[in-house]
Amino acid sequence: MKVLFTFGGLPHYSNYILSRLNNINNLEIVVVVPETNTNTIGDGVKQTNEGINFKIIYLPEQKAFYGNYRFKGLRNILKKEKPDILVTIWPYILDFVVNFRLKNSLKKYNIKLILKEIPFHVPKFNETFKYYKSKEALCLNEELEQNEKIDYKFYIKYFILKYIRKYYYTRLVKATVNYIDSAKEILSSYGLDRDKIFITTNSPDTDLIFAAAKKIKKSKSILPSNKYRIIHIGRLVKWKKTHQIIEAVKLLITDFPDIELLIIGRGKEESNLKSKAENLGVEKNIKFVGAIYDNETLGRYLISSSIYILAGMGGLSINQAMAFGKPVICSTADGTEKRLVKDGYNGFYFKDDDVEDLANKIRYLFNKPELIEQMGKNSLKIIKEDVNVHRVIFEYVNAFNYVTGSKLEYTMPENNL
Repeated sequence: MKVLFTFGGLPHYSNYILSRLNNINNLEIVVVVPETNTNTIGDGVKQTNEGINFKIIYLPEQKAFYGNYRFKGLRNILKKEKPDILVTIWPYILDFVVNFRLKNSLKKYNIKLILKEIPFHVPKFNETFKYYKSKEALCLNEELEQNEKIDYKFYIKYFILKYIRKYYYTRLVKATVNYIDSAKEILSSYGLDRDKIFITTNSPDTDLIFAAAKKIKKSKSILPSNKYRIIHIGRLVKWKKTHQIIEAVKLLITDFPDIELLIIGRGKEESNLKSKAENLGVEKNIKFVGAIYDNETLGRYLISSSIYILAGMGGLSINQAMAFGKPVICSTADGTEKRLVKDGYNGFYFKDDDVEDLANKIRYLFNKPELIEQMGKNSLKIIKEDVNVHRVIFEYVNAFNYVTGSKLEYTMPENNL
């Protein structure tokens, strides 16, 4: 079986999953990506083709008449590769809606189309008008800037998109693979059969993380012991809301003079965050470590910290922190956090944009070190038993088998160890 993915780039975390899929017997992975970077990948996301074992095809992108990007020459690739399955994402799915020649290629070569979704900012079919009138629909970008003017054109556009979604969910795709559990309710509201909705969750290669954790146990601590050390990992862009964690440190510093915040990551907000720390007088309590991508170094910083904090939009940093046995304090993000963080079990949710509530949650855990330890164990349990690389691969294989009628085999290891 050959599966062709169309992605906006080669982020390092996706490469691990694709390589693992490519290792499965009778499964070949091919990935089409843009020749040059476009806006389909977030600013500062690390991309690499190192260590991959699957075929990469680079194609030029062009902006289509509907305002989103499409791949130029994709039909020729389909003719040459003749994959059994094509897995695509937003916005590339739109080209299959409007490009009749591309749709004919799917039919001609009997290619089954799968849509990879989060889904994020996709309302239920009958709640679209209510949703797009709400503040959730401001369509803020990574700089927390409004992407679009809210006027009659905005509502017309999203009214049309509602029916475009219904079309590709029910007429084009043979299945969807999704990050979040609520996809079952959301996508089925458009008429998509629930049997076609597969929940892969989202995970880095947790086997690599567990291997790194074993090595770290034998190494010297990277930092002096400090039970009041918290950590944040992520690109330094506004929608991560890292500034709120710095503000929480200011609220906590009187009660916990030794409080320390490690910020791991780089981005265009770094200078602003450093200025905020200085203006609040907590610069000595904040350490900007820089970007770290290797699991061992990242793990050494995590195990030297007590709590992982995410104030805004997340990525895979929650998974990483949990895999190293850390409790998590976060707010509402893209929905992937709901499967990971169980309030009161392995961490806490704080009210969106409420720095005082964030500080109170941190304070509560600082005063209960035994709870920090137990919640960390609970985090690790969730990763081992539920949200991990094997869960992702297992559900992908289920989706592939479903649309093709094949019987690819992938067995989930016991306890995913």
